[in-house]
Formats: sequence, structure tokens, C-alpha cells
Amino acid sequence: MEHKDVMANALFAVDKLQKINLFETKNFFCDLYCLEPGQEQRAHAHKEEDKIYFVLKGTGSFLVGEESKDLGSGQIVFAPAGQTHGVKNNSGEGLMLLVFMTPNPNF
Repeated sequence: MEHKDVMANALFAVDKLQKINLFETKNFFCDLYCLEPGQEQRAHAHKEEDKIYFVLKGTGSFLVGEESKDLGSGQIVFAPAGQTHGVKNNSGEGLMLLVFMTPNPNF
């Protein structure tokens, strides 16, 4: 059984958000995103891939399509294929997200 300690893999950097891959197959990936205050994943879209952001710690401002919403620990958001999406850490603390994407665009 493959397993990971998510919190032990957390890595923050002042220059840009950190994406730490936890699991990856040809079907999907699961990454840990760590964003310092002020950092963001700029709005973008994936033609064929769905994405899920699950907030582990902190609060982020999420954009999906034309809608923006602040979400905190324990909340989850879905960005369907073709929809513009992104996240920004507007809070004063680190933001940690589990991010799932399928199908995996890296294959």
C-alpha cells in the first residue's frame, strides 16, 4: 500500500507557491499546494481535465468560471474541464491544498 504523511510533505517558499506531487498515475494526479500569503495560482483553464481543490489549512480565494468564493479548512471546490480556475492566498497565514486532477495532463 502506498501512503504519505501529507503534513510532513508540506513545503513553503517565499518566491512562489509550491506544488508537491503525492501520487500520480496516467489517470490522475494528487498534489499538495502550499501558498504563502499573497501567492496565487493564476487563472487558467484545462480543455479536458477536471480539477478539485480541497483546503487542508488556511483560507483561499477560489475562482471557477465567473464565480469567486473564499473557502477554508475542510471545504472543497470543483473546477470542471474548460472552466477558468485559480486560487489566491489573501490571508495572513499559509494555505495548504490537496489538488486532484483527472485525466492526468502529464501523460
